[in-house]
Amino acid sequence: MPVNAVAKQVGEHDTRLWRILKHYVKEARTKADYSSVRKIGIDEASAKMGHDYISLFVDLERAKLLFASEGKSKETVSAFTNDLVQHGGKPEKIESVCCDLCPSFVAGVKEHLANAELVFDRFHIMKIVNDAVDEVRRSEAKENELLKKTRYLWLKNPEKLTKKQQKKLESLKYENLDTVKAYNIKLSLRSFFEQPDRKAGEEFLKHWYFWATHSRLVPIVKAAYTIKDHWEGILNWFSSRITNGLLEGLNSLIQAAKARARGYRNKENFITISYIIASDLDYGLPALY
Repeated sequence: MPVNAVAKQVGEHDTRLWRILKHYVKEARTKADYSSVRKIGIDEASAKMGHDYISLFVDLERAKLLFASEGKSKETVSAFTNDLVQHGGKPEKIESVCCDLCPSFVAGVKEHLANAELVFDRFHIMKIVNDAVDEVRRSEAKENELLKKTRYLWLKNPEKLTKKQQKKLESLKYENLDTVKAYNIKLSLRSFFEQPDRKAGEEFLKHWYFWATHSRLVPIVKAAYTIKDHWEGILNWFSSRITNGLLEGLNSLIQAAKARARGYRNKENFITISYIIASDLDYGLPALY
């Protein structure tokens, strides 16, 4: 239940309830032990409409939020490492970090978690190519009525399409469309993550890159160049096979709480709720049973 709803039920101003929540979260965090943390996931959560974020740092092995902070800069990663040390963790012992291709996150990891293997998240790699496919479709749809109202046919995974959507997609596959070509290139990239090892993965990615860069589809070519620029971090997936899928799930829970509350007055409140939802802090409260 949102804090403001609880406040109305108990006849108290919500600012007092927020003070209580922040007190218990702060106190519980002082007892948190991060000495065994080895694999980290980093993602951002939208605090409000527009480009206003908090950054989330999650223990991928234990599925718990370790640290949340305003912004998404290199300094945010520095703040996390400082917090990690305060809770018994050692930045030099972090083995791998999974994140999106955000330049500030990448720079922060390289500077402050230098021993960690940087792994780019599978979801965000596919999103780069998905966005390129959508750009090809939008451009082509201006001159081809067949592509009107077909956006999600090309963006959703085939197995998640309805039967009606599958039938529509099958009929379009036989048309001589740039969008079909871009879509097939995207589908092919999914097979990269099914390769047995790094050597096979790199060989596959080289062939895929050649195909994409010779497609004559500008958005696809640009997407391929982006992947080339992040080559090692993409191939590092075969070492750890970690993804931010778990983090995305926690982020969804946090966003759902934000939606129920119709947003939060400030980012400090949003961070407090994030800890309550996604961490496993010990608040030292008596059991209710």
